[in-house]
Amino acid sequence: MKERMRKVNEVLREVVAEEVRDLVDPRLGFVTITAVDTSPDLRSATVFYSVLGEDDDSAAALKSAAPRIQAAINRQVRMKYTPRLTFQVDEALAQGQRINELLHSLAAEDESEEE
Repeated sequence: MKERMRKVNEVLREVVAEEVRDLVDPRLGFVTITAVDTSPDLRSATVFYSVLGEDDDSAAALKSAAPRIQAAINRQVRMKYTPRLTFQVDEALAQGQRINELLHSLAAEDESEEE
């Protein structure tokens, strides 16, 4: 069962990423779809995304495009149900960047203490 859900999530991620790439919305920044987590009953899916740089309006743009993206899923993927999509910022990338910054600052402090 887990393998099936992994495949469903990956197919949905690919379709959503393709549709987001084709969106023409000035509110949308440089968005990357990082993952999709579909509920076991296939009725809902959370789409995780990251945005390069400042993100002011990408969430609103994705929310307004959700019906179009769901329609694309319905056309392209054979599923019992077309999941309702919700979008959530993927915090893992921001957390990784913050950890990297902290490590660099610690390394810089160590170098200055050695001199």
